[in-house]
Amino acid sequence: MNPNKALWEKGDFTQIAQTMRESGAALVAQLGITEGLKVLDLGCGDGTTAIPEAKLGATVLGVDIASNLVEAGNARAKAEGLTNCTFQEGDATDLHELKDQSFDLVVSIFGAMFAPKPFDVAREMVRVTRPGGRIVMGNWIPGDPTLVAQILKISSAYTPPPPEGFLSPMLWGVESHVIERFEQAGVAKENLTFLKDTFTFNTSYPPSEYVNTFKTYYGPTMNAFEAAEKNGKAVELQHELEVLFTSQNKSVDKNKTSIVVNFLRVTVTR
Repeated sequence: MNPNKALWEKGDFTQIAQTMRESGAALVAQLGITEGLKVLDLGCGDGTTAIPEAKLGATVLGVDIASNLVEAGNARAKAEGLTNCTFQEGDATDLHELKDQSFDLVVSIFGAMFAPKPFDVAREMVRVTRPGGRIVMGNWIPGDPTLVAQILKISSAYTPPPPEGFLSPMLWGVESHVIERFEQAGVAKENLTFLKDTFTFNTSYPPSEYVNTFKTYYGPTMNAFEAAEKNGKAVELQHELEVLFTSQNKSVDKNKTSIVVNFLRVTVTR
């Protein structure tokens, strides 16, 4: 099996996605979506941004590599009565089933950044976007002091080194790398804009329980705990993550969690 597919089908990312709904909808509200706009939501998960896009009247196709998330997305769209939103399995590095220039807007919020072969990902996003259309990516920032980069930093200390030739997904959060990837896909540098933005994770339970949600349902964290268990260091990893989550919790109610995370918003104009 494709290792990326195995990673995202591991656990149940919908449990994390539920804590991202409010910020997902708020971000979509800023994208100028109008009735009938054709949108591709790439690395869509179970529809944290695809469902709000459809609610604004867009015709939305959600594509994700994980079959369980595609199934969950279609179930959510059906429950919401959205006939203008469908989900299908696909690989961001090779969207051969999608025609050239077939979307007005391609959105990928913390999705396509995790696919391997980033130059292929950029090329495919550009290929399926019509001239005059846009691509909007949300990408986590390497070394950032906020939650996601710090989870990855802590976890990496407990896991074996990545294979030779591995490119960190976090490089999508570095402007120079983004420019290089889209320039190779035929986009001029002046057609790229960058904005440092924030995304909030909200839960109705405390930070220590939120750590357990990641430990139980989020593939990368599950892998870190499995590796830590083998080395007798799972308790240390749990402690480090609980300290991190608690220190970043902005909720005035300590029985709830609200963590604000920085990300790089990339807009590409075709």
